[in-house]
Amino acid sequence: MINILMIEDDIELAKILTEYLNQYNIVVTNYDTPELGISALSLKKYDLVILDLSLPNIDGIEVCRIIRQKYDLPIIISSARSYLGDKIACFSYGADDFMPKPYDTQELILRIKSILKRCNHQIIEKESSLNKKQIFTFDESKMEIYKDGELLDLTNAEYFILQYMIQKNGFVVSRQELLSNVDSIKYESSYKSIDVLIGRVRTKIEENTKKPKYILSIRGVGYKLVNQ
Repeated sequence: MINILMIEDDIELAKILTEYLNQYNIVVTNYDTPELGISALSLKKYDLVILDLSLPNIDGIEVCRIIRQKYDLPIIISSARSYLGDKIACFSYGADDFMPKPYDTQELILRIKSILKRCNHQIIEKESSLNKKQIFTFDESKMEIYKDGELLDLTNAEYFILQYMIQKNGFVVSRQELLSNVDSIKYESSYKSIDVLIGRVRTKIEENTKKPKYILSIRGVGYKLVNQ
């Protein structure tokens, strides 16, 4: 069993990552304030730290420096701040990797696996998880999308937005990205119209639209399709 300490103040994102990594027998303990996260390292042995940069009270770069001074364990920076100066500072203070948000969760597990192997750790993972059968598939020539092999009844706009998210293969997509890349949506449309359209798609693929499990809302970013 691998134990990871996460310091991330986006509770929703932390929950998504925690549930995903749990599939690979990785236990994630998240703290939404840097003070608690740093203190937790003295109370329990962790194998790796996933650290956000934009944190309350103490900037993540300083947190990275503090952790590296006291503890010898891998640190992955997970941040929407992708400035070169931030990256240089993080690596200077001992970070092992830097993942700009948004990123694919499958890429995260692969990077964790690579870093822990270099540190002589082993991940007990479900090898089949990365190769699970996709829930949603599409036939571009027929403009048809299937959920578990069953044809969905979609309008043109619903088809194109869902097709785009399937093609993104688990990556988080912003509303602006959808406006710019989905042909059936006029560029001058508003973010609200995207939300309405996503809501319509959810009514056709989700069992409970109030607790969606296929199209997830990523606060402050956009949406992500879970296709496994």
